Amino acid sequence: MAIKWNFRYAALGCCLLTSMAMGQDNLRDDAKSLFDPIPKDPPVLDGNPATSAKVELGKMLFFEPRLSESHNISCNTCHQIGLGGADGRTTSIGHNWQHGGRNAPTVLNSVFNIAQFWDGRAADLTEQAGGPISGPIEMGSTPEHAVEQLKGIPGYVEAFRKAFPDEIDPLDFVNLKKAIAVFEATLTTPDGPFDMYLKGDEKALTMQEKKGLRLFIDKGCSSCHNGINVGGGMYAAFGAVEKPGRDFLPPDDEGRKRVTGRMDDQYVFKVPSLRNVELTAPYFHSGRAWDLDEAVAVMGTAQLGIRLAPEEVSSIVTFLRTLTGDQPQVTYPTLPPSVATTPRPTP
Repeated sequence: MAIKWNFRYAALGCCLLTSMAMGQDNLRDDAKSLFDPIPKDPPVLDGNPATSAKVELGKMLFFEPRLSESHNISCNTCHQIGLGGADGRTTSIGHNWQHGGRNAPTVLNSVFNIAQFWDGRAADLTEQAGGPISGPIEMGSTPEHAVEQLKGIPGYVEAFRKAFPDEIDPLDFVNLKKAIAVFEATLTTPDGPFDMYLKGDEKALTMQEKKGLRLFIDKGCSSCHNGINVGGGMYAAFGAVEKPGRDFLPPDDEGRKRVTGRMDDQYVFKVPSLRNVELTAPYFHSGRAWDLDEAVAVMGTAQLGIRLAPEEVSSIVTFLRTLTGDQPQVTYPTLPPSVATTPRPTP
């Protein structure tokens, strides 16, 4: 009798273990159908192959404040690599201390987005790279003056020759944008816990993190936040079910409607990537949510029409923290010095 009961308990234990294993496998299978891990190597940009000279030039330009009219603002000012590729402000401070209209999105993994900027007005990183330079409330310069500025710095003339050796006069605004884009494409964050889980490491996530992942999928978060960037691959109306209020959705910013002119694009924005989201507060295009728990709760009501219980919010946030990957290790470049004939800053 004892042997019989021991056999029954052993069989029951095997069934429970098998059931748990199947549940874990099903969760990972579900996740693999929705998401992809970030690759170790940066992607190759169409028509803009990377070389060491071009990447190095792009890095210098990314940190170059003399591309701004005041010589005080660089790409890194608003997209600080040490702050998750953002700047930790509701909206960034630009030329003449003006505030931008939207929160600065992270530059990390931005190469995987369907388009650039919150409203998708730039098709890719190359097009995006020129926007802030000529933005009157960002860097306050012009394409022509940016080129004039760099041509007045001998070190950049030589750096452009090395980066674009087949061109007679390589220092122009198109190549400036290409170089910055190639560097920005290297700013990826692979090998986060979630990436390792997608690759097959069951122990990469804790049970609580897996619970959050299951909720993230089952509650519908992954219907917009999916793909390699856990977002960034589509557009959606903010407040699809319930408007979140003017603090989070300022009524004068009509989103993608500014780009397309279409009424059905009113308050439509590119779905942000959730990669490294714990590092990039504040949240939303308005930059009004400073707490990740609050942001998740708002998304539940605004986008899904459900009120997530506090423990559900906590579990989802626990999962979101697994999206933090290895951060880029970038050595701050030594920039070429100005000379007597280099154009001066405008106060």
